[in-house]
Parts: sequence; structure tokens; C-alpha cells
Amino acid sequence: MLGLALGAGLVPALAPAALATPAATTSPPAPPAASAASSAEALGRRVAAVAAAQIGVPYAWGGGDRLGAGLGFCDEENGWLNGVCMGEKTVGFDCSGLSLYCWYRASHGTVELGHYTVAQFNLSAPVDRTALAPGDLLFFSRPDAPLHHVGVYVGDGAMIHAERTGTLVARVENVLDVPRWAGEFAGARRPGPPAG
Repeated sequence: MLGLALGAGLVPALAPAALATPAATTSPPAPPAASAASSAEALGRRVAAVAAAQIGVPYAWGGGDRLGAGLGFCDEENGWLNGVCMGEKTVGFDCSGLSLYCWYRASHGTVELGHYTVAQFNLSAPVDRTALAPGDLLFFSRPDAPLHHVGVYVGDGAMIHAERTGTLVARVENVLDVPRWAGEFAGARRPGPPAG
């Protein structure tokens, strides 16, 4: 009985405080499409930020995975610098190792790309050059090396990439205006979480 009386005494004391909170402080939920677009933009910005944090990390052929920079290796043609196998001595990223790490890290493990440029191209949706957004992947091709390179678009016309043995992860400004890269540009793609 005493509990009921105490409880009854609290209700009037709490009611005015609950009424004092204006209803305008809560906003209606965003429409699903707007929320998904906002989420995708935020993910792309995180991908670009992870890429920017890797600037200065050495290039290592075969290096890098979803956990970060890793020891590379050499094959018949790659990983060598002036006759020395640098891949086996360097902890770093190759181009696809960098992009897979950036997407895996930024997506909290929900986007896992293969460590191979062609696989990354095939696992991602095409993006028109006029619709590029941070986090998109830029692919490059030559007649002698189809889809030989990938970089992370970071906005404002810039790309962050791991180019070749002997270099460091770097930012290229106005990448699609640079003759070498513009001439090899094979398209842009946008990875995303698996459907469902």
C-alpha cells in the first residue's frame, strides 16, 4: 500500500518535467534513400581518410592486406629495383593491397576486396567520371598490361596510390589531367557492402 502511495506521489512530480521537453527537438527519420546515400558518402570519406593516412608507406609488390602494410615478394618481373629483390625486404603496399586495406578498414570489415586489380574491378559497380566521389577506385590499363593499376580517388581530382617498387604511397593531384594517367584511365568503380 505504501508503495502504491509513493508511486502515485511521483507521477504528478514527473509529468511536468516530461511536458517541458519540446517536441521539436526530435526530427523525423531520414527517408531510406537519403539515409543510404549519406551512409555511402560517409563510407567513401572514411576510405579516403584511411588512404591519406598511408601516404609515405613504401611500395611492396604483393604487400598489404586487410590488416595493413605487409611484407611483399618478387616474381620474374615485379618487386625488383636495380637487380635487387626489394619486395622480400619491404613492408608496404602494392596498389591493390592499398585499396583493399582502405575499403576493409573504413567499412569495419564489411567490404572485402580481393588482392588483385581485376578482381577489385569486377567486384565494384561502375561510376561515371562525372560522378566520382571520395573512396571510388580508379583503374588504369595499357595494351601490354590490362587493368594493371588501381588508386583511391580522394576528391578534388586527386588520387592516392602505391605506384611501383622504389616509391612511396603518394597523392597525385588532378590525376585525370596528367597525360600518363589520363591516357591509361580504364574507368572508375565503387565497391560496396554485399547486398542483403
